Amino acid sequence: MQCENLVSISDLNLEDINDLFTLTAELKASLQKGEADHCLAGRTLAMIFEKSSMRTRVSFEVAMTQMGGHAIYLTKHDINLGERESIKDVAKVLSRYVDCITIRTYDHKTVVELADCSSVPVVNALSDYTHPCQALTDLFTIREKKGSFDNIKIAYIGDGNNVARSLAFLCAKLKVSYTAASPENYELTAEFLKEVAETTKDSNICIEQIRDPKEAVKDADVIYTDTWVSMGEEDEAETRRNHFKGFQVNGELMAHAKSDALVMHCLPAHRGEEITDDVIDSQNSIVYDQAENRLHVQKALLKILICK
Repeated sequence: MQCENLVSISDLNLEDINDLFTLTAELKASLQKGEADHCLAGRTLAMIFEKSSMRTRVSFEVAMTQMGGHAIYLTKHDINLGERESIKDVAKVLSRYVDCITIRTYDHKTVVELADCSSVPVVNALSDYTHPCQALTDLFTIREKKGSFDNIKIAYIGDGNNVARSLAFLCAKLKVSYTAASPENYELTAEFLKEVAETTKDSNICIEQIRDPKEAVKDADVIYTDTWVSMGEEDEAETRRNHFKGFQVNGELMAHAKSDALVMHCLPAHRGEEITDDVIDSQNSIVYDQAENRLHVQKALLKILICK
């Protein structure tokens, strides 16, 4: 991998992504055979979490443990990043103690500054702008289920949030067709689509933003949704629920898609809001495979970044 950090999908080139996916598959297969890879023995990961999490925390901690390393969990109260101590000082000090830093935070600028000041790799485990680990996991899972990305169409239904942006960026790099259907004022912005176009050749061919969810899921191989109200947006909850009426992934919407269309959700899901029980629990749903693969993708990412 040419980049020193993973701040955004834009840090990765096609070779990086393919190498990561290849290593992920190898590590997953080895684990299933009971074969241990202790390549990170004696190595330590610092995990800064300003936002709570289950999947991200557990998957990163288990990843380090399975590869022989150790993870230290640091909450907002432990550091109070940028207030009790400057981001620069935290980055400089942690770089003397640990081999890698991952951060789950609100402001994307925090991740950028941390990476700029750190002398060890920094991994963005979520910011308000992007969620690269999730998108990498999602596309790896799709390739695992479908065999390749050839002629694959992904329909994203809902808020043009950090997950939607990361998926769009990664699909553009992989030349995977991606259509997002969102209400007005919640879509992928023109500025973001311009950013994708400037950094990814021919991205306008496969990335599309529309209004009608029924049109989006037509002929889709994968239907993806996420919560309508993310952490930090609780004050907007009722307004958002009203605006997203008609964007629920339910049986009626699925009737407009292929009968074998896969259903994805990055979790946590608000059942009965953005997705119904009958869909998320259906035989087409791969949400738990998707959740599991966070572990395998992040193991590969940590191995690449720390052992280079």
